[in-house]
Amino acid sequence: MQKRDILLKIYKSLYNYFGPLNWWPGDSPFEIMVGAILTQNTAWGNVEKAINNLKKENLLEPQKLYRINQKGLARLIKPSGYYNIKAQRLKSFITFFMKEYSGSEKKMFSDDGEELRRKLLKIKGIGPETADSILLYAGNKPFFVVDAYTKRIFSRHKLIPKDTTYHQIQEFFVQNLDKDVKLFNEFHAQIVMLGKTICTSRNPACSKCPIAFLISE
Repeated sequence: MQKRDILLKIYKSLYNYFGPLNWWPGDSPFEIMVGAILTQNTAWGNVEKAINNLKKENLLEPQKLYRINQKGLARLIKPSGYYNIKAQRLKSFITFFMKEYSGSEKKMFSDDGEELRRKLLKIKGIGPETADSILLYAGNKPFFVVDAYTKRIFSRHKLIPKDTTYHQIQEFFVQNLDKDVKLFNEFHAQIVMLGKTICTSRNPACSKCPIAFLISE
């Protein structure tokens, strides 16, 4: 079976098992961008608490977050963990967003995707996964997001080596799938759900796995 056929079979099996997941939650592209930074090294439930704190203070706007001091921001996003570091990263991103694009999502995402990705990766604290999450989920640009779940699941099924880099895993998906934003979006969400609920780091529930058929192929 070709790699493309295998990936599509995996996607369909996951979709049939979990149903549509409609990820990423957020009321606006800007909220999604903020969430992409806050979700580093923490569970999504903690990010929601931090975002709700910002909403309660009516601060979830580029201009307002640009003006707030870092200490005050850290206090509000405390539920997300590593809040001092994340406040610094968020401020770095907001400063870039305001100076480069005047806080306009439309201006930012009208940029060429590869060029915008290069700019995002220059911001302190924004790595490939965060940059690609911003591009895919907030900007609707076809960048496949890779995370620890992706590496764990696909290396366990011998589809990629354990020592594969982020870029190599991303290329594995991009070269074997159509560059489709909706497909990339939903496929990543399905992988995350599988990694969280079944293909866990310890004691995976292999008997329940919707892609267990790969073992026999």
